[in-house]
Amino acid sequence: MEGTGIIAFLILGALAGWLAGKLMKSGGFGLLGNIIVGVVGAVIGGSVTGLLGISSAGFIGNLATATLGAVILLFIVGLIKK
Repeated sequence: MEGTGIIAFLILGALAGWLAGKLMKSGGFGLLGNIIVGVVGAVIGGSVTGLLGISSAGFIGNLATATLGAVILLFIVGLIKK
């Protein structure tokens, strides 16, 4: 992965983590926390959409997939914390 690809991936992760935090009303995680939640969410979201046969294209599609995965991640973490 080239330098600009890594930067775009980190920006996507930060946005997805932030959006998931807002959607789940989990509060802020800070920049690093949002990136981690978003990147892990991208992996989860990619797996889920792949199993469902859904393909995402472009930045918005990838952002939606990563956000979906991050919401799933935060939901599971919330269940474990209770």
